[in-house]
Amino acid sequence: MSSAMELIVEGYARLKDRQSLENLRMHRRRLAVDLKARTGFDCRSSIDQVEEDIAAIEAGLQTLSGPVAG
Repeated sequence: MSSAMELIVEGYARLKDRQSLENLRMHRRRLAVDLKARTGFDCRSSIDQVEEDIAAIEAGLQTLSGPVAG
């Protein structure tokens, strides 16, 4: 995970800002879908990075109380 994303997730988790983390996760999921749909370009490294970001965001969500929406 990039250090910028790490700091963003850590900040939202510390503020207990579940909605911002969920919005960030949804944005990254849409980005991953768009990258996977690309043809003519090798987007594997970008897709890998986005998927790492999603995992980090989900880990941040798990630190908050309550169920995590899928």
